[in-house]
Amino acid sequence: MIYTSCIPLFLALLAQSRAPALLFVSNELARTITVIDAATRQPVIDIPVSGRPRGITTSHDGRTIFVALSDTIRQHAGPADGIVAIDVATRRIIERLPAGTDPEQFALSPDGGWIYASNEDAGTATAIDIRARKIGARFVVGIEPEGVAISPDARWVYVTGETSNTVSVIDTKAQRVVANVLVPARPRAAAFSRDGRTAYVTSEIGRALTIIDVGTHAATATIAITDSGAKPVGVALSPDERLAYVATGRANTVAVIDLAARRQVASIPVGRRPWGIAISGDGRTVYTANGLSGDVSVIDTATRHVVATIKAGTGAWGVALADDSVR
Repeated sequence: MIYTSCIPLFLALLAQSRAPALLFVSNELARTITVIDAATRQPVIDIPVSGRPRGITTSHDGRTIFVALSDTIRQHAGPADGIVAIDVATRRIIERLPAGTDPEQFALSPDGGWIYASNEDAGTATAIDIRARKIGARFVVGIEPEGVAISPDARWVYVTGETSNTVSVIDTKAQRVVANVLVPARPRAAAFSRDGRTAYVTSEIGRALTIIDVGTHAATATIAITDSGAKPVGVALSPDERLAYVATGRANTVAVIDLAARRQVASIPVGRRPWGIAISGDGRTVYTANGLSGDVSVIDTATRHVVATIKAGTGAWGVALADDSVR
């Protein structure tokens, strides 16, 4: 028998037990991945990589970190181009997957079988069959594609086009682009709600967060980012999806957006040039990768203040969390 008075404590302990133990930070200019102990807030090791690391994400089981690497030769798939898999337990690269030229960001399908990556220099997106270790399809998308997100049911992939100011919609069943959504200037990142009905897209020059109805693939609202000098990049949703946290780039802040009220409600100063952003599973902590200061800001979401700054590497670009159970 479980007494109802014990349930809140049980849920709190469960949330704590699932808190991430490690942060993985992609450092574009240093060409390293910095591993950080989330509990002690101390760097553990730097993993060297062969190309410029940018997009970074965690596998659904928390055991693998995937990182997009690219070289400096445009429209040519060189030896540095690809997506590498890092084993969280050993912190070693265990796999390299082809991803076309200049992969920047990517999304992992819910079943863990596919990766969809943006190819910035080629204006394409690439679908990678992880199990077969080969490219399964390519799609022509917007100009200078960057952000990639996949819906929870794996039906839709959204790819932002920085120069075309569009979000290209890939139908994964039909294996083709079925729509292009016009959004404010220079869209950077995208994220889906858990129910898959809504997507959120940041716009760097447009200084906005756009809400897209996934059923119609149409923009329904645009929320202004009001921080002076803001150039929004990364976005992370709180677990209850009431708030969106947006890394503002040059403004050196994180903008807090109330999604129901559709307005910015707070601004949190962080390190210099925050790009990548991630939130813990319990929603208590937000992390930003700060490109110019080469560090990670740790935000307490209750107080909306930075509680720690952790050294990463030059050009810190993205940040991903690994689950405690695999440590």
